[in-house]
Amino acid sequence: MRVRDVVFPPGRQALYEANRYSPAVRANGFLFVSGQVGSREDGTPEPELDDQVRRAFANLNAILDAAHCTFADVVDVTVFIVDPQAKFERIWRVAQEYWGEAPYPTVTAVGVTWLYGFDFEIKVVARIPD
Repeated sequence: MRVRDVVFPPGRQALYEANRYSPAVRANGFLFVSGQVGSREDGTPEPELDDQVRRAFANLNAILDAAHCTFADVVDVTVFIVDPQAKFERIWRVAQEYWGEAPYPTVTAVGVTWLYGFDFEIKVVARIPD
């Protein structure tokens, strides 16, 4: 069995170990990032939706940075939203603060009923720069 090339952002390894998953894995020139939510350092959700989305992007960007990537290297995005009919537009306005310029990555948005106390989750695949 090959050992996974795992990327850990600074200060969050204990949270990932407690929940038994890798924040990101490098493979074949790509970085596969686990879904990131708006969790504080202790794992609890940011209570306000806009702040929760901003924290999810901050958590995502910390992982990208640890792998020497930026959001500009992201090629595929999947977002999960609890009650998307009520929250999508608000979330998407905040997300644009982090989105960058065209050409944009591909995006799939999925409406879900539960995210462990969170309203928004983002998972990405990024191309690792040469």
